Amino acid sequence: MASLAFASTRGGAKPVPLSTAIQHGLAPDGGLYMPTVLPPLDVNSLAGLALPHLARVALSGFFAADRLQLQLGSIADSAFNFPAPITSVGGCPDPLFALELYHGPTAAFKDFGARFLSACLQGMEEFSATKPLTILVATSGDTGGAVAAAFYRRLGMRVVILYPKGLVSPRQEQQLTCWGENVVSLRVAGTFDDCQRLVKEALVDPDLSQQHRFSSANSINIGRLLPQMIYYMSASLEVQRSTGLAASFIVPAGNLGNALAALWARALGLPIRRIILAHNVNRTVPEYLQTGVWHPRPSIGTLASAMDVGNPSNMERIRAMYPEIALLRKQISASSVYDATIRLRIREDFMNYQREWCPHTATAAEVYALLPALERQNPWVLVSTAHPAKFNDIVEPILGKTIAVPECLERLLHLPQQVSDIPATLQALRHAIA
Repeated sequence: MASLAFASTRGGAKPVPLSTAIQHGLAPDGGLYMPTVLPPLDVNSLAGLALPHLARVALSGFFAADRLQLQLGSIADSAFNFPAPITSVGGCPDPLFALELYHGPTAAFKDFGARFLSACLQGMEEFSATKPLTILVATSGDTGGAVAAAFYRRLGMRVVILYPKGLVSPRQEQQLTCWGENVVSLRVAGTFDDCQRLVKEALVDPDLSQQHRFSSANSINIGRLLPQMIYYMSASLEVQRSTGLAASFIVPAGNLGNALAALWARALGLPIRRIILAHNVNRTVPEYLQTGVWHPRPSIGTLASAMDVGNPSNMERIRAMYPEIALLRKQISASSVYDATIRLRIREDFMNYQREWCPHTATAAEVYALLPALERQNPWVLVSTAHPAKFNDIVEPILGKTIAVPECLERLLHLPQQVSDIPATLQALRHAIA
């Protein structure tokens, strides 16, 4: 099979192989890398496969003839060594499922993409004692912790985490700052969008690029997105097997990487009916789908902090796939809910179904509850992105009970924090990583 080319969404850079797209993160023209075509996939060959084997088969076309091709098996094994179970929501009269993506080392869905990307970069790294590969990552909560865990103590690599001061949960902040050694944690006086802007500016700054070998572990890096398709593939096949119908997904939406992975999975032929994006009061995407006018704005802090994104990067990829708004509206829809309804949904679904949701999953559950009764007769999947124990300060008072802490998270809670505060300027970032 011939190699697959990856091109910039902005069209100002020449197409590159997959490994180059992963290594650079951002295209030279500031665009995001996209496959020029989606490779053909025999969906029937995926039935019954465990996640690592499914990843080998489903991603083989993306890795064809690339220098990482022979390592795909070991990369998949290291990234998918924990489950992503899809469970029926007991007590619900309609066919409702939860896709549990929080069983990894940092109890959030970002573990899949971070570990996959880490293994890819390790597989092609030429180690340099004087100039390590510096991984820049902006985070609104879960990404940074997952990336830190995936790259911690990896030879020849350094991680620089930027997160917004006061806008992540205490336990999320602990996961962002408890590492030290090759992980640098920077608390930025600004929003997630400021952190994301700084990463993009650093990646294309010629002086910084001469001083450092950069890559990014945000979902602007295609190495983060490809593995996220795998759990959508697995879940959709399982729902079809158990119900005989195609699944619809409600995806908690922030920077839209998870949403894009679902769109790619469906475009490759997986049995996915509808995709609804569940937003908090950061309504940039729902308003775009309503008006056809793309109008990013500063992010607003909410209970679902990982979704507090006012200018989501991956909309650039989604709009490249579906450049006409009428076509995009046929592919996805989006809803927005308030903090008050997130709180109410956490309480009601625990009372009704004994399910403990994090605020992000509860956002998806609230969007599901607003669907017409006839639509709920079809199978729906809530994408459960994080363990509720990561948001104990929010969830426990609502439920009036203590949330059991996963062992992986418990271990991190007792480590000392190591963090530096910086203003939201490129000059401050330049000094912090010198």
